[in-house]
Amino acid sequence: MTRIGHMDQSTINLVFGAILTIAGWFARQLWEAVQSLKSDLHELEVDLPKTYAMKDDLDKRMAHIEDMFQRIYDKLDGKADK
Repeated sequence: MTRIGHMDQSTINLVFGAILTIAGWFARQLWEAVQSLKSDLHELEVDLPKTYAMKDDLDKRMAHIEDMFQRIYDKLDGKADK
């Protein structure tokens, strides 16, 4: 009876070891994925201001363009009234 109990314990140890191995591999994959995402995010943070304009800057430029168009329309209206 002790032999059967010993085999059961060996089987349990083997199964538990396999589960820990799989869990360790999965945890390592998650860790590497997170590190890769952190690296990609950092690169994006560095490159973003070089590639895209900020909303405030675009709003200022659009306001300037709208002012220019308004002056053009005012001049055209002035010429049309003559």
